[in-house]
Amino acid sequence: MQALGIDIGGSGIKGALVDVETGNLATERYRIETPQPSTPDAVAKVVKELVEHFQWQGPFGCTFPAIVRNGVTLTAANVDKSWINFDAAKLFREVTGSQVVVLNDADAAGVAEMTLGAGRGRERGIVMMLTFGTGIGSAIFLDGKLLANTEFGHVPMPMKGIIAEHYCSERVRKEQGLKWGEWATRTNHYLALLDPALLAGSLYHRRRHQQEAGKVVAVAQVAC
Repeated sequence: MQALGIDIGGSGIKGALVDVETGNLATERYRIETPQPSTPDAVAKVVKELVEHFQWQGPFGCTFPAIVRNGVTLTAANVDKSWINFDAAKLFREVTGSQVVVLNDADAAGVAEMTLGAGRGRERGIVMMLTFGTGIGSAIFLDGKLLANTEFGHVPMPMKGIIAEHYCSERVRKEQGLKWGEWATRTNHYLALLDPALLAGSLYHRRRHQQEAGKVVAVAQVAC
């Protein structure tokens, strides 16, 4: 059985048909540069182009680099700010004429790993996956259940005065011309922050400021 998957990123929008029983790509990946500015209408045109490229009819899955709840994008770290509190699923349905499921990109990758990849069979304890691209994505599972929208790339790095993905994402490595050893060192600094006690404090700090800004977001509660 095949399905169409589309991934919206800060620098590129990619699509491919996927064998959902094996997790393997059934076609070559097709990539289009993310429009600048990456407004909803501009991105929706690319999504439509990808659907038409694969001559796909029927439901498809779409991942997005933001906190997503019920198809609504609540944040916009690496895309245009007009995505904040925007009904992405509704827009993609309208432009393609197909039903669509919109998820946080790292959450979707994590579900795939838990179903067919490295996390398969790990139904007890904590499993965490990190993705490094334009930003840093995260998926965390507790006893096999997803804690949605953790977005650990936005954990503050107190010694640097910035968030993690502005320090050690793949985009930063390329923009600053970091050697692999330098980038690995930065990544280790970031991973050291993911101690449960520090992480819980960081998430609390982030959520408090988001609430003060009038934004309602889904942030996983981390017990320590």
